Amino acid sequence: MSKEFIVTPKNIDDEENTYINMTLRMKIKTQKEFDELAKKSKRSRNELMCMALEYALENLKFTTKIEI
Repeated sequence: MSKEFIVTPKNIDDEENTYINMTLRMKIKTQKEFDELAKKSKRSRNELMCMALEYALENLKFTTKIEI
């Protein structure tokens, strides 16, 4: 059994695992709802917000027409 501790360079081009810090402004009510969901789900507020943003992007319908 080898005792070597092998470290490989981090793939910085891997967008799937690359994160940035971002500032987001939202209503206090929305923040409180995420806090409550975080408590119930035992997930972080950050994790839930990222999940919600990914869901929104995956389910987004974009149109140039205004639909009423």
